[in-house]
Order: sequence, then structure tokens, then C-alpha cells
Amino acid sequence: MSSVRVVNDESHFQTELANAGTRLVIVDFTASWCGPCQRIAPIFQQLASKYAKALFLKVDVDNCQETAAAQGVSAMPTFMFFRNRTKIDRLQGADSAALETKIQQYYTEEEGEGEGIGGHMDLQPFILKSSYECLNESDEHPFSNCLQAGDSYLQSDCDEQLILSLSFNQSVKIHSLKIKAPKDKGPKTLKIFINQPRTLDFDMADSYTSVQDLVLTPEDLEGNPINLRYVKFQNVQNFQLFVKDNQSGGDITQINHLAIIGSPINTTNMGDFKRVAGKKGESH
Repeated sequence: MSSVRVVNDESHFQTELANAGTRLVIVDFTASWCGPCQRIAPIFQQLASKYAKALFLKVDVDNCQETAAAQGVSAMPTFMFFRNRTKIDRLQGADSAALETKIQQYYTEEEGEGEGIGGHMDLQPFILKSSYECLNESDEHPFSNCLQAGDSYLQSDCDEQLILSLSFNQSVKIHSLKIKAPKDKGPKTLKIFINQPRTLDFDMADSYTSVQDLVLTPEDLEGNPINLRYVKFQNVQNFQLFVKDNQSGGDITQINHLAIIGSPINTTNMGDFKRVAGKKGESH
């Protein structure tokens, strides 16, 4: 799995993307006459060995003109990143440090194992970072902490309630949630809202009818999939989670990691989207 695969034509390219499933795919668009391409080629091979659970592809733009044109390649080398047949990022130029940084951004040790849910993946790459908003978050432990795996966490401030709001850079389908949190401070009663025109305030969240309500057990806070009513989450642009209380009834709610599992609706050329910041909620 550590070798770089050479793509022969567009059909071969699409087959490789399809067979990769939810694994990260890194594609090197290169040319034999391109000096920088040849200089970074051995480094690309080394990265393929280092990050062996991802799939590394090499596309010669002269031999695969259809693929290069379809992906909007205008300079070499260009590196593109795919998951679930969807382009999630791109990098132009022979910058080995920047290339590895991009790989580290999207690579996980669970590559190829999926999310335990066939055909779906963590939608974190599709979340607009400019859209993060959380009502009643602690200044020391903000919302962004729980969207990345690690030692940091989200914690509530004045009381146990939280409203988490985020938007996606394209429409997605949401299948389930994964939540890691302490068994005493972790969330218990949740209300989920989608496609709201602005961030709800606490009175709205308490009184509005949600798309789905959840009551979590301590076992649900171990990072296992919490299935949603999938039919209700087929075209989601933004997502809001109202945490009404926590497991112990205390004043502090903590979430170590929140993962939204699903799949993007569009599966072609989405790496060329413009990352436009959405308007933040006005309900403060």
C-alpha cells in the first residue's frame, strides 16, 4: 500500500478514487519535462511510504490530458487531496514541507477502516472554519477544541447548556454523530437543528421543534456512532446542536471530541469552491 500508483487514463483515475472509498487519496499531477516535478518525485515516494494507509497517485498531464483538464490543472506540480471521491484540497508547487503539512491535516491512523459505517466519513474537512460559533463556551476551552482529536476540549461557561453551530462548504448528508466526553460532564439531552437562517438563542432552541432529539447514556460518550434519522439529514448546509443538560446535572458540560459522520452530496470538482465566510448568528 506504500507504493505510488501511476494513473493511465481518466477511467483508471476514477476507478482508483472509487476503490479508495473513505481513504485519503493524494494525487501528484506531474510532467516529465517539469524540473520541480522531478525534484519532488522522490519525496512524494517517501511520503507514500510514511503515510502508507493513504493512497498516492501520479498523473502525467501529457498522458492523461482529460483528467488534468477535468481537475483544472494549470501548472505543475499540482497536488490534490480526495476522500470519498470528493476533492477536499489542493496545493500548487514543489513545496515538500507544505505538502506534508497538508497530508498531516487530513491523514488519520484509521485510514482504510472507514468510520465503522460503510461509505461515510468524518465531515470535518467540509466544515467552514469561519462558521464556528458556540453560545456559552468557556474562553479557555472554545468550540474549535472539540472538532479536532487531541487533548483539548470544549467546556461550558456560566451553566451546563451549550449551542453549537457550524456550516459546511457544500451540502452534505449526515448519518451519525460520534461524541467523546467524560461520563459525568458529558452531554445528555440534545436537540439537533439544520439549515437555520441564523444561530438560535437558548429560548429558541428550547421552544423550537428540532429535527431530532437525543438522550445520551454514558456509553454513548465513548466515541461510538450515534445513529441519526438519516432520512431527515439528506441535504444539510448548516448544523446546530443544543446541549440542554449533562449526565450528572452539574453546571459544567464538557465535550472532548465531536465528529459528524456522513458524506458530501456533490462528488466532483468540489476542490474549486470559494471558501466564503457565512454570516454569524445575531442572537447574543
